[in-house]
Amino acid sequence: MNAQSRNAIRHLLNQHDPADGMAGYYAFHHADAKTHLVTSPADADRAQGYIAISRTGYDLFRPFLTMRLPIQNMEICRRLITEALPSGTAVIAQVPSAYFPLMQAFFHIESAQGMALYQLREDRFRPEISLMVTRSLSPSGLPRFAIRNQEGDPVAAAALNWQSPRFAEISINSKPGYRRQGWGKSVLSAIVEHVLENGRLPLYVAAEDNEASIALARKVGFVRNGATVTFFQGTLREMG
Repeated sequence: MNAQSRNAIRHLLNQHDPADGMAGYYAFHHADAKTHLVTSPADADRAQGYIAISRTGYDLFRPFLTMRLPIQNMEICRRLITEALPSGTAVIAQVPSAYFPLMQAFFHIESAQGMALYQLREDRFRPEISLMVTRSLSPSGLPRFAIRNQEGDPVAAAALNWQSPRFAEISINSKPGYRRQGWGKSVLSAIVEHVLENGRLPLYVAAEDNEASIALARKVGFVRNGATVTFFQGTLREMG
């Protein structure tokens, strides 16, 4: 990935908008060796669309796709996708929900989940002190906050999926049998405080039907941004 490709797509993303946070991270901040940008037209100073093909911890065998496309122009989208990927390529991807009908035309969809974006309202956040929360680093080198049981296994943990200069997306996991004890809120509060102290806005993405996850986010001070995305797994169709 080179500076020319990045410069050609800057107008397609608003780096101050949380809705473009993940796409902006993979387009501009993910390790160069782990992301390939395909733009249309390929050598234009101002691209009409792009696809970022990234290697991540989501899946070691499938590339992770983020993109911005001129979805009103099917031919440009078809050409861009076929230039980016061979037919039969298995992928995982996150796209604006408005793109999903187009994705269904190009990919055999194996699974798909609608997700809602939440961002922190700092005036609603109240830091929480818990001596049970410990900090470590995830395999990606980003901070992770957890509460462990007597055997030392994490039973509630919050980590960062990615972080850019402006935003950081939080994920959280609590083991069944250890929920409804306030531990999820404790680890989420700890990582939110860390993100704020480092000058970034915390983001949180939840499945639209995951009421427990949404309720937890709201307790800590997250509010719905209004943006929706679709996370899907699929295989690129033969398009000739």
